Amino acid sequence: MFMRVDKLQVELPAPTRADPNAAAALQELLGGKYGEMSTLGNYMFQSFNFRSKTKLKPFYSLVAAITAEELGHVELVSNGVAMLANGPDKPDGDTGDGGDISGAPFADMAEARLAGAFFSAGGGAMPVNSNGASWNNDFVTTTGNVVVDLLHNFHLECGARLHKLRVYESLTDPTGREVCGYLLVRGSVHAHAYALALKKITGVDLDKFLPTPNIPLDRIPECQKYLDEGSHRRLYTFSPNDYKEMAGIWGNGEMALPGDPQGELEVIDGHPDGAKIHDLTGVPSAFTPDYAPEEMFEIAQKLYKASR
Repeated sequence: MFMRVDKLQVELPAPTRADPNAAAALQELLGGKYGEMSTLGNYMFQSFNFRSKTKLKPFYSLVAAITAEELGHVELVSNGVAMLANGPDKPDGDTGDGGDISGAPFADMAEARLAGAFFSAGGGAMPVNSNGASWNNDFVTTTGNVVVDLLHNFHLECGARLHKLRVYESLTDPTGREVCGYLLVRGSVHAHAYALALKKITGVDLDKFLPTPNIPLDRIPECQKYLDEGSHRRLYTFSPNDYKEMAGIWGNGEMALPGDPQGELEVIDGHPDGAKIHDLTGVPSAFTPDYAPEEMFEIAQKLYKASR
């Protein structure tokens, strides 16, 4: 089972302006071939289908724990997409009844790169790529063979790092770049973890391939604080009691990759501290006719008081 915490894995800065085209670019990291829906789908179904879980517990624990992290990555990218589409935080911006909408207040959206994100999802994230093509099951590999699956996962993480770098290089807004910077570091961790797992089984020193692709994280400003705090050396169990066995792979004196700040790899029980989820501003004119916002807030306030 999964436990949900009402935080993002890391803090995202508020966007400087509403930028639906930047949001569309970030969608590639959600629903693209190498996006977070793909890494989640692969590891989740591999963990569900894993053969000989008890006998192969360290390998099962590794895939299962990374699955939980990938759920948080889907959440993080989705919030980044919605934030870029929404624009800067506006605490008092969701009052009023929407006013006169006869003047086409959203005329610009008809020309947006991914107009469907507004028309169908109100500016929110959807499991699609940057062109609006749906994510699909063809991106999931689960063979029942632990070596083949781990090798596929290594390839997937390497492809995803290229993916993230290209999206990073297409964005200027701090929100999207922060998402990319964090995921580049965590993608490096996952690629390293799968390489070490394959090394334990086969004896083949895949970590000599790393960093693959060769992306020097120290040249990306948004990666720096995560390197400084040691995020590149940590895997989380995302559970209070389970999946500790992966320390046999991600541990035992194994060190960080050459080129990254050095130190031993470590498994952390539980999950990262996390950070706030931004409170996206309602857009009354985009949802009329409907309840006026003040009516909805009054109803919600009564329900909140009733729950205490």
